[in-house]
Amino acid sequence: MIKSYRDLIVWQKSMELVEFVYQIIKNLPDNEEYGLSIQIRKCVVSIPSNIAEGYGRKYTADYKRFLQIARGSLYELQTQLEIAVRLKFIDNQYIKTIESHLKEIEKMLNTLINKIKNTN
Repeated sequence: MIKSYRDLIVWQKSMELVEFVYQIIKNLPDNEEYGLSIQIRKCVVSIPSNIAEGYGRKYTADYKRFLQIARGSLYELQTQLEIAVRLKFIDNQYIKTIESHLKEIEKMLNTLINKIKNTN
């Protein structure tokens, strides 16, 4: 039984993603500290944050909206990471590992969003 957002596997996986991405972006050039690096950090942190915030909302429609925002942040993160690869800031091998996590989280978010849609 789910008693807290912390019990949601999608939130747990998102938190693991945060840790992994933070490790990878340590290798970005120093001049990206206030550019791409901060954008990536904002995106990845936004995913579990919005899952948690949505869970805490009183209304189902709000919960769904925050899950959709989390999904949007996931897509934004994918784009930011693609930019980092194209600029050769991040090795493609790291992205392949992250991609599997991103796909898994995306599927989980979509499933949860669809469950909420079907209950209304």
